[in-house]
Amino acid sequence: MRKLSLAGAISTLGGLGFFSSMPGTLGSGVAFLFALILPIPLWGIVAVMFLGIWASGRYAAETCQKDPKEVVVDEVVGTWIAMYGLPAGFLLPALFLFRVIDILKPIPVSTAEKLPGGVGIVADDVVGGILSNLLLWGFHWLYYGGGFQYLFGR
Repeated sequence: MRKLSLAGAISTLGGLGFFSSMPGTLGSGVAFLFALILPIPLWGIVAVMFLGIWASGRYAAETCQKDPKEVVVDEVVGTWIAMYGLPAGFLLPALFLFRVIDILKPIPVSTAEKLPGGVGIVADDVVGGILSNLLLWGFHWLYYGGGFQYLFGR
């Protein structure tokens, strides 16, 4: 493996993105385990997001690629957003739902991916994380928060 610049080291999580044929899944898995050990505050997610935008944009320019597959800092941010604030029993489903959304890239995720540079590299995962989080909160409300009773008047 070649020597990475600072931007390359940050965007690939110290080269972790090179160690798998599925770097996004590996990056999400590491982010998930890290968040289980040390819950990530919102300001931490935002800080890593902005650092990731800078680093992934710079690394993409260095490698002359639009969205290098080894860049996994975006998956870290997306996974943490998907997990944010959810009850413990929803954290693993958040990881899986985020990965499905990140792979399928439904609208608006695919739209966010078209933004330029590091913003586009990270934005699709931010949107995917938000979508995952909202879907799981909706599920939580329906099944555990009285949503079905509210909607159907039981």
